[in-house]
Amino acid sequence: MPRFLIVAPSWVGDTVLAQPLFRRLLKQHPGALIDVFAPPWVGPVLLRMPEVGSVIPNPFAHGALELRERRRAGRSLRPHLYDQAFVLPNSFKSALVPFFAGIPVRTGFIGEARYALLNDRRVLDARAVPLMVERFALLAEPRGAILPRPLPQPRLTIDPVRRQATLSRLGLSQDKPVAAFCPGAEYGPAKRWPAHHFAALAQRLHGEGQQIWLLGSQNDAGVAAEINAQCGGICVALAGRTSLDEVVDLLSCAALVVSNDSGLMHIAAALDRPMAALYGSSSPRFTPPLSTKAKVINLHLDCSPCFQRVCPLGHFNCMMQMSPQQVHEALRENNAGPG
Repeated sequence: MPRFLIVAPSWVGDTVLAQPLFRRLLKQHPGALIDVFAPPWVGPVLLRMPEVGSVIPNPFAHGALELRERRRAGRSLRPHLYDQAFVLPNSFKSALVPFFAGIPVRTGFIGEARYALLNDRRVLDARAVPLMVERFALLAEPRGAILPRPLPQPRLTIDPVRRQATLSRLGLSQDKPVAAFCPGAEYGPAKRWPAHHFAALAQRLHGEGQQIWLLGSQNDAGVAAEINAQCGGICVALAGRTSLDEVVDLLSCAALVVSNDSGLMHIAAALDRPMAALYGSSSPRFTPPLSTKAKVINLHLDCSPCFQRVCPLGHFNCMMQMSPQQVHEALRENNAGPG
């Protein structure tokens, strides 16, 4: 039985997009063991993937070399006797642990001077595989092979008992349809729809009989409070009050989701929730939500996507000009109404 180690990305959304790779590996090697070396904050998402055997915490902070510690971490993995490692991030540092672990086959794309650390080196043809999910999945194929399409879409599992425990702890019910808003985006403010637009949409959906849950991390608590204040306190502000594991449970309850391009957007897509996915500074041509129930909204301005953390022109038109009415209409077109 082959044993694989995956070095996961540091972003939640990118980690969701790695699941089709896991499925390809299991289709090619039934019964294979897949362990994932991942930052603690993405662990809850990986544990919702039935393909994953175990999650090994990656303790290294972003940008930290810590060569001695990485050597020690790699050597601690040697007893696992992995046959192959797949290094998904393109950094030099991410390839060190599999190298020090002595894993016989170390697969990844060439980049950032890590030529000696990988011995199954791949050259990325960005035009042939434009999507991040495709690039990850392609690593499961022999060098030079054409990626089989279509790829399976990411899908996360839900335990109804655990979900009910989450609802009970937070005092929530599903007596009314749930509209889940995900107003955060860790990369930066250029990816965030303005709070006053979220508030206006919340008022409209609340008037249609829906309850509004504001979801996110502690970093999103401020914008969630701002949205709730601007719409008269009609929302349930949950950002910062939940673990990521609980957020997955809550998103699974949603009749509709409105989200910036973020990790929670990809989680909602992997839960197959009807969704409006809002794009401004980033591009759905690279990391779209992988669900037929997701409606991408993008104004296609000349200045976007810029891929900047803050609008370099100062006007933020790619999100400011995306009206609540436009998002509401997209939800209706996507049949994401109550019920």
